[in-house]
Amino acid sequence: MPLHISDLLARTDLRLSVTYDVPPELLARTIEAATVSDLPTPGKWLQGGELLMTIGLLLPMEPAACRAYVRDAAEGGAACLALGLGQGLPYQEAPQPLVAAAEEAGLPLLTVPDEVPFIAVTKAVFDARADEQRALLQRAFATQRRLTAAAAGDGLRPMLTEWTAATGVGAAVLDPLGRLLATSEHAQRALPAQAHGLLERVAARGLRGSAASTAAGQQLEVQPLGARRLRGLLLLTGRPDDAARSVVPGLVSLLSLELERRHLRDEPERRRRSALLSELLADEDPTADRARDMLRSAGLTAERVRGVVVEAASAPGRTVTGPAESGAADGAGDGATDGAGDGAAQEMAADLALAVPGGLVRVVGGAPGAVVEAVVGEELDIREVLARFAPHCPAGIGPATAPEAVRVSLRQAAGLLAVSRASGAPAQARQSQASRLLLDLGDRRTLHGYADTVLGPLDLADHGEELIATLAAWLETGGAWDATSRRLGVHRHTVRNRLDKAMDLTGRRLDDPDDRFDLWLATRIRRGGAPGTGPGGRPAPPPPGR
Repeated sequence: MPLHISDLLARTDLRLSVTYDVPPELLARTIEAATVSDLPTPGKWLQGGELLMTIGLLLPMEPAACRAYVRDAAEGGAACLALGLGQGLPYQEAPQPLVAAAEEAGLPLLTVPDEVPFIAVTKAVFDARADEQRALLQRAFATQRRLTAAAAGDGLRPMLTEWTAATGVGAAVLDPLGRLLATSEHAQRALPAQAHGLLERVAARGLRGSAASTAAGQQLEVQPLGARRLRGLLLLTGRPDDAARSVVPGLVSLLSLELERRHLRDEPERRRRSALLSELLADEDPTADRARDMLRSAGLTAERVRGVVVEAASAPGRTVTGPAESGAADGAGDGATDGAGDGAAQEMAADLALAVPGGLVRVVGGAPGAVVEAVVGEELDIREVLARFAPHCPAGIGPATAPEAVRVSLRQAAGLLAVSRASGAPAQARQSQASRLLLDLGDRRTLHGYADTVLGPLDLADHGEELIATLAAWLETGGAWDATSRRLGVHRHTVRNRLDKAMDLTGRRLDDPDDRFDLWLATRIRRGGAPGTGPGGRPAPPPPGR
């Protein structure tokens, strides 16, 4: 317990006395230390909370001077004044001007009798402070033992419950996306509104720092959890005392160990889901029912899904185009590791598996060219997930497709890695301005990656070359059906049927100017013509619909 002025007055061996009727709230002041000074202005030598003792050797007796002395001591942070009395000392009783000044300033004034040396008062103060620190340590050790015993149990909840029971401070553990994992409350309550900003701030910094805030009289504190990577967040609601504060690092360590244990425990499930994804992608023509059943077995129930490909780590000078990267995405399986591969890629895959519903994630290839592939629901804000778990990593986001066509979405996502690497941000299929970005970049590998992204679904289709040739001819003739029919030597109905199939596969529309421009640019890149020239160096005709 803290040492109060009233505690010193209760010590019969010290025989301290008050000089005026001191209000109880003043006697409840905490004494942090004891010091002796006979300076006329001792305030600048104080730190706050001191019992300031003096024999009054230089104490002025004028009322104004006494008030100035008391004010200086009070402004310096003194909790209490004590005047030593006795034979051979300046005072045998407290002078009235000093008493009046102390009462006016609200500063308790005590007297120390002749037979009690100042050193006895000093020892009493510091002995009490030592007892207080000892009691705090004992409470901290007791709390730590309770937490350790709870950690030997199963899960996060027992530790949080013990923490709150011992400290009175509420606690909750959330995953890196702010989703509640466990709380010390018996009934789950909504998080305080101001907690969300703190959680996002700490999560964005990983393991590098914590944050605290006080709003509406409630103190909030967020600590990161994890050993080498962020595994979760600890939210404390309340103001820990000194004993509880000293236990916070231990609580963080125990919770981090539990989350790391969960991470290792979930490894077989991550492997199973990775194998499930490989099995889905290995089937070149899965039925709609089979694809949906496979996704639902992993908990992914979205009607439409999209493929995501993230480059975990790029070696200097490494460049990968769409076709090279999309081989594994096609489900060939020769590059899929299902648990092996680059360590950074495995950690990123584990993070993404935790963050995306269904957790269908796998690592393809090994260091230094490993990539992470994932299948996510259309409604998921995948950009937010990538910003959290794969910042600054090249990433391609495929278009939303039916589950049975997810291979196509993954192929398109792989083709966008070159675009993402050049732009410094995740590239998403069918982003507006994508064509303008490629034209501005003018990089050959980037352009071919873009063409693979747009025409990738046709590459996988039966008679894909025929579909692409028909599309290119139709675009180059400005959408003239008869001219396209004559150029290809087929009936115009055949042209229409081929284009309808091509639009179904790519998800684009011939009556959409942006789509027509993207298709025109992709076919021009495939034919080897730069986007600004035609055969023989002549200017190319403008894209249809522009």
